[in-house]
Amino acid sequence: MSALILIVEDEPQLAEVLEAYARQEGYRTERAADGNAALYAFRAASPDLILLDVMLPGRSGLEVLKTVRAEGATPVILVTARAEETDQIVGLELGADDYVVKPFRPREVMARVKAVLRRATAVLDDTERPLRVGPLEVDRRAVVARVRGEALNLTPAEFRLLSQLAEAPGRAYTREELLAAALPDSEALERVVDAHLASVRRKLDAAHAGGLLHTVRGVGYRLESGG
Repeated sequence: MSALILIVEDEPQLAEVLEAYARQEGYRTERAADGNAALYAFRAASPDLILLDVMLPGRSGLEVLKTVRAEGATPVILVTARAEETDQIVGLELGADDYVVKPFRPREVMARVKAVLRRATAVLDDTERPLRVGPLEVDRRAVVARVRGEALNLTPAEFRLLSQLAEAPGRAYTREELLAAALPDSEALERVVDAHLASVRRKLDAAHAGGLLHTVRGVGYRLESGG
């Protein structure tokens, strides 16, 4: 069955255009015009991806994103009219997988949808073994990371970044390398890596594994056991 896209947009014409393009690409669609309706549709329909406008009546898109992230790892692409980098970073820190800025070309949005879905559903080789760094286990077949057996609630982008770091414990990766490995089809800035890994660090801290992720000044990041 084709992927189900939840389009959350309060401008009817724009919502219709996005829905038409999504269906043309073979996706099934649901629509919501405000934050409360978006959360209802999210819980009722269990979409494969949410295309989420930031500026919504009532509950904002960022509030919706917070709730979605508290309840699971459904991929989310933010749609914002704000071009400021800080606004984009805030959304990514809250767990968005990518973003597009209005005005945009609908085909560009569909390309982002395809890329995020492809990353979220990538199938790995049957012989792939979990990666281990200290108390952390990264199971790339199951797409789950665990600390001492307890699963971390990571977004797809966060999981891919952590997985890349876990491939070579002790190696310092540049932001450019991590962006290319984890978000190859995105036009996101390298600062997006900082936003995603800040969230990963908070989740590791909460799991009492905060000494694993290290910032390498002037370079990027490395994953290393031993504090």
